[in-house]
Amino acid sequence: MVERKRYNKEFKEETVKYIQEQRKSMDEIALELNIPKGTLKDWMMKFRQFPNEPFVGSGKLRAQEQQIADLEQKNKDLEEEVAILKKAMHIFSKDRD
Repeated sequence: MVERKRYNKEFKEETVKYIQEQRKSMDEIALELNIPKGTLKDWMMKFRQFPNEPFVGSGKLRAQEQQIADLEQKNKDLEEEVAILKKAMHIFSKDRD
């Protein structure tokens, strides 16, 4: 089984900068760095798509994705609180004989 090589965020960012600065083809750079051309293209695409946070660490979310997840959790918690308050209001508003 072939083990995949992992590259850290800093290495990817430096490599993308290197690619942008060079006048070499992607094939030449891939051979020079011993990194598959497809991997380099993926890094370039991510860098263009997310210029502020192109590469996140393993298992980590981009700041915007994390904020959305946090807001979704807060929304879920608030919906549960509203449901509890509705039940309590119903219980306490019943006519007592």
